[in-house]
Amino acid sequence: MLNGTRSLSVLIGLATVLCPFTTLPALADEPEPEPAAEPPRVELVLDVSGSMRAADIGGRSRISVAQQAFNEVVDALPENTLLGIRVLGATYKGKDEKVACRDTQQLVPVGPVDRAAAKEAIATLRPTGHTPIGLALRRAAEDLGTDGGNRRIVLITDGEDTCAPPDPCDVARELAAQGTRLVVDTLGLAPDEKVRRQLLCIAGATGGTYAAAQTPEQLTARIKQLVRRAEDLNAPAPTPVGGARECAGAPLLGPGVYTDRQKPSEHRWYRVPVAAGQELRAAVSVAPDRPVHPDYGVLLRATAVDGRELVRGTDAGSGRTDVLSAGLRWSAGEPESSSDDPEVSSGDPEVSSGGSEASPSAAAGDDGRPTEVCLVISNSFAPVDRQDGQPGMPFELVVDVVDASDPPAAPGLGRGWLLLGVLTVAGLLTGVLAGWLTRWWIATWRTN
Repeated sequence: MLNGTRSLSVLIGLATVLCPFTTLPALADEPEPEPAAEPPRVELVLDVSGSMRAADIGGRSRISVAQQAFNEVVDALPENTLLGIRVLGATYKGKDEKVACRDTQQLVPVGPVDRAAAKEAIATLRPTGHTPIGLALRRAAEDLGTDGGNRRIVLITDGEDTCAPPDPCDVARELAAQGTRLVVDTLGLAPDEKVRRQLLCIAGATGGTYAAAQTPEQLTARIKQLVRRAEDLNAPAPTPVGGARECAGAPLLGPGVYTDRQKPSEHRWYRVPVAAGQELRAAVSVAPDRPVHPDYGVLLRATAVDGRELVRGTDAGSGRTDVLSAGLRWSAGEPESSSDDPEVSSGDPEVSSGGSEASPSAAAGDDGRPTEVCLVISNSFAPVDRQDGQPGMPFELVVDVVDASDPPAAPGLGRGWLLLGVLTVAGLLTGVLAGWLTRWWIATWRTN
């Protein structure tokens, strides 16, 4: 089963890597087409440690299943893919742990795909030594360089790092903090909780994904799914942004997907312009990339510039959730004619776990300019270990501004004297009916 898992994982990672690889064609009506962007670079980091010898998937070893999956992925790669291959634990058979924990080599330099050479390099691998994942990730980042477009590492392993330090989670945070648009996808081949947590930590720190497969059927299904997904090469990467400590001076955001980092118990502020007749929609997703104490939450609020809260969205977890997400909606109304108009009411925001929606409680300026809404992201994470010198946890912020939609008309009984009359008649009828039923019951009981 683990072999099938590995194969699927390998294929998933490589196919996922392919998605952003093609370049966008220039518009035909532009007099001077923009030069094609450099395709993203990908490096496959393959675990060839001794545990890969285990023959627990249909009698086949994990390494053989992984090699087969890798060959299928290589055949499906677009021609313009820049691919490199690095291995760990593949050469040293001795007992010197210091030497074994430096056992990582780049088999194929990052460049245009040579399918025959790539397959040959993988076919000769034999499970050998330790598992220096942290060091291999650091070397893979160096292989990919810092210039050009997106860079992606696909880590395929069946076990946790046996050579820390450097701890692979710390290495992933270091790479993410460099701001070079490096993503690490992790593919687990063993159904082990410790391995899963470590791979989730590595992926979460860089905005990557974690996947695992435990049967050949799952492997085949994911391979087909990822090959189809590889045809969509236009998925934009989130835009890095740095939130401020207060609303004043916070970055001004338009519709889009943004990424930032936040330390435990920190607040990050942003501003979004919302015109009259428009609706702000925002959502935040936080993935803890390090051990944290249970019982935590994330809070997303929209406030006016003067500090008045407009609406909020919350989400909470107890240690069993990998990602927390909260969202909100807020509409900018027309200028209010009078503060004592009975038809104008701000109302209290409706708050619910995971999201919130509120009616307009602030209007666009009288001069027609959009209202600046302040978004603030807060969290209640408490790290298990000291976090001195470590970057904050990664999160994604999605912002959209659309035409406001009228809220659905809720059924009601009216207001004022009409409501009072309806309630009076209803109470009278209820009393008469209750009295008649009581008299009938007493008369029947006495007779019997």
